[in-house]
Amino acid sequence: MLKQLSAQDAQFLYTQTANNLTHIMGVYIYDPSTAPGGFVRFKDIIRHVESRVDSSPLFKRRLHRLPFDVDHPYWVEDEHFDIEAHMSHARLPEPGDWRQFTIAVARYFSKPMDMNRPLWDIYIIEGLDRIEGIPKGSFAMLHRVHHAAVDGASGAHAFIAMSDIDAKGTPAIAEPPPAENLGKPPSSAEVVTRAWSASMQSPVKFMNALLKMSPALVSAARKTMMTEGGMTAGVPETRFNVPVGPHKMFDATTVALADVAAIRAKVPGATVNDVVLTTVGGALRKYLAKHKELPKESLVAVAPINLRGKGGKAATPGNQVSAMSVPVRSDIADPLDRLAAIRDYTVEAKEAKAGVSARIMTDLSQHIPGATMAAVARIVTSERFAVRGTNLFISNVPGAQVPLYLAGAQLVQQHGMAPLANNMGLFVATPSYNGRIAFSIISERSVMPDIAFFRECIDESFADLMAAAPKPEKAKAVTEKPKVAVKVAPKPRTKAKTAPKQASKPKAKPVAKGNATGKTRKK
Repeated sequence: MLKQLSAQDAQFLYTQTANNLTHIMGVYIYDPSTAPGGFVRFKDIIRHVESRVDSSPLFKRRLHRLPFDVDHPYWVEDEHFDIEAHMSHARLPEPGDWRQFTIAVARYFSKPMDMNRPLWDIYIIEGLDRIEGIPKGSFAMLHRVHHAAVDGASGAHAFIAMSDIDAKGTPAIAEPPPAENLGKPPSSAEVVTRAWSASMQSPVKFMNALLKMSPALVSAARKTMMTEGGMTAGVPETRFNVPVGPHKMFDATTVALADVAAIRAKVPGATVNDVVLTTVGGALRKYLAKHKELPKESLVAVAPINLRGKGGKAATPGNQVSAMSVPVRSDIADPLDRLAAIRDYTVEAKEAKAGVSARIMTDLSQHIPGATMAAVARIVTSERFAVRGTNLFISNVPGAQVPLYLAGAQLVQQHGMAPLANNMGLFVATPSYNGRIAFSIISERSVMPDIAFFRECIDESFADLMAAAPKPEKAKAVTEKPKVAVKVAPKPRTKAKTAPKQASKPKAKPVAKGNATGKTRKK
């Protein structure tokens, strides 16, 4: 049965350029001392991955793209599938430290994928012997998948399907999904017929969807009115809002989820995602202040929203994601005040409001012909026309909270990388795993040449949140007049009489409460 890419999946193909590759990548670091014999060979990893290629449909299917993109591409079975064509390995050069590792990761991420084979590959890096906190002899697995094939949730599921829950090789997912019968590539006649049918139906479906959503579209348009400078009203222009080049940068740091929970408890109602946004907002404040570029207005981030819901099937590859824009309150110095402000915003703005415009465009795009969407996508992502409505991306994808294994080696650290876009040259991915959450930083060399300094800013911002003492609940200011006696209960069939006025007592001046931690810490 022929399986066509959805409009949302296909847009990641149409928007890809030489400078903006649209694949994602997981960075996984393993300790082989847990494996039988205490080591893992490259051929052991190949054998393990080969045993799991049936755990997800993405491993053996390739794209069948149509001439001139007259319609969205199809997934077809790769008749020449070869596991070794998707896997390679190398060793870190001396000194084999964290800096060398991040350079190797960034270089591999910056290379285009082979679009003629199934859209994934694996690169093993050995020689991680001088990285603080990483066991000696560890190796890293860089797992790239094109965004047309998966989103964050389905990509994470595909990785877990490749993993074990113990060193003995017990699969993390016991039963693989049903096998897909994709069949052969469609014939020319079939392509023309399907494309013509889609084009004829699209205007009707598009108008029906548009009419249903017209009130929401008006509301969304009002919120996205553009200023003369090209930025959305209220969004400052920063060093991140420039065209990006091909040379990507990578760095990362991790924190304990227990510490995130401790920070959440300081501001009632705050979520893990709120703490992530607050940490990044504080780091941006420090970073831009150091460069004398801190704007008065808050920077605004795009935060993806998983549309699958709690019952959604992440096992199905593809994209089911929307997005919301969130001010990271880089304009607020106090870390807990920043967290409270972000909490207040996200409580009101999640999915139902801030994500509405993205959901609308997702629904409408389903009814736009492939050729039209491809042409429009290339225009709106060009350097000249790209809209600068936000400053950066921040993505939080929950992961497994138990140890995972690959060919007997235990996963000790996990990071994520995602594509940038013109005028949004910073992406912070925050995957969590086994009690820790990573802040993975992706930028471009000309945008953030000192990426290690930004990583230090994240560490300092999180430390500020940890050190900040919870503030007492603010007493509400007395704005009402002194209360008088309650009305006397009326007698039967008699109007109630107002109690006589009492002599007003002088208002007591509110006592100023001191900060529980003394003076506010200034950086």
